Order: sequence, then C-alpha cells, then structure tokens
Amino acid sequence: MHDTLAQYLDRPAWFALTGPQSALAQGSPAAWRINPGYGPFAAAAPGHNAALAGLLRDHDDEIWTVEDNGVSPPDTIVRKTAVLTQMVAQRYAEPDPDQTFILLGETDVPDMTALALATRPGPWGPLTWRYGPFYGLRHEGRLIAMAGERLRPGPGLVEVSGVCTDPAFRGQGLARKLICHVMAGHRARGLTTFLHSYADNDGAIALYRAIGFVERSQRVVTILGKA
Repeated sequence: MHDTLAQYLDRPAWFALTGPQSALAQGSPAAWRINPGYGPFAAAAPGHNAALAGLLRDHDDEIWTVEDNGVSPPDTIVRKTAVLTQMVAQRYAEPDPDQTFILLGETDVPDMTALALATRPGPWGPLTWRYGPFYGLRHEGRLIAMAGERLRPGPGLVEVSGVCTDPAFRGQGLARKLICHVMAGHRARGLTTFLHSYADNDGAIALYRAIGFVERSQRVVTILGKA
C-alpha cells in the first residue's frame, strides 16, 4: 500500500473525524467522537488522550478508540480491550452474478437494527446505516443478511463493516457474497477497501484472505466509560 494511504490506516478514527467524515465529529481539536447516533468511535490528538474523558456524556455512555495500543485516560474506566487485525484488499473477488442484493434504506432500519443487535457485527446505532450504502438479502420478507461501510479515513479509503447473517442462514456463503458485492461498488468508485476483524476470529480472517484481503497491521480497540 502507498505510504500516504498507510498513514490514514494507522489511526482510522482520527483521520476520519478530522477529514472525510468531519461533519459527523463532536468535541474539540484535542479529541473528537463521532455523532453517537452513528456509533462510539473517538480519537484524541497526539498527546491529548486526557481529553477523551470530556467526550463521555454520562456513566452509561462509552467511546471506542482504535489505535496501535490501548489507552487509559484519567477519569475513565477501561471496559474492554481487544486486538484487531486490520486488513486491506489487494485484489477484488468478482461478485456472484446469480445473487441479487437490495439496497437498504430508512424503511429497513428496524430490521437492520434487529439483525445487528442479534448478531453483534460491531457497534450499531440508529444512524449507522447512513455511513454509506448497505445491502441486504430478505427471505420471505425477513432480513437475513447485510453488509455496508463505515469509516472513511482518507482519500480513496473505505471500510467494509456491518457484515452479519442470521444464524439460521449461515453456511450459505452469504457474508462472502455480500462483502464481494460491497467491494465491487468500492472498486467502481475507485476506492480501496479495508476492514477490521478480531484477531482471534480465525474463520473470518480466512474468509477475508480468500476474497483478496491481506493483513496490514494489528490495532487495539479500547472501550472507555466514565469513571
């Protein structure tokens, strides 16, 4: 990957909130969080981790950082940390020509939310679907799988996210087909796709490798609450 793009991926939340998705940022130049309706991601300027505490609204609130190491600012509690594997697409598997997915919109939000909360593909908020195009598949009217996009840390970069399948319909390759469909849209727009997976999720990482992703680095996600 080109060095210019690599710098954005080192701190994807920071560069998204101070760059392409700055319209969604709340906070100050010392620390920003994304509009909570979209999710919990936050980042501090170098040397200003203490400012993260000021982003938390109350004791039920939480923010997520994605950095090269965990963070533990004053006046916060660390609710969870986990290692992520960051992967970048080096080739783009062709989408299945026999599979049709629907573009999801506002009327689909209740079903998208129910599927996300049931399968936990990552943080989900009432506005998460607005990050970018989300596509899905319905069976007898029921939303059974979906995938979309999330952070855009720099020019030409977009994260695939929200990939989930109803447990009753797993084993049919729907996640793979959906990711390839989303990636095809990125390729048509001249974008490079990246993603994050929990580092211990061997099955997911094997799938991502098979469709053209390679490991770039490991990041640490830290979930912070108010002390």
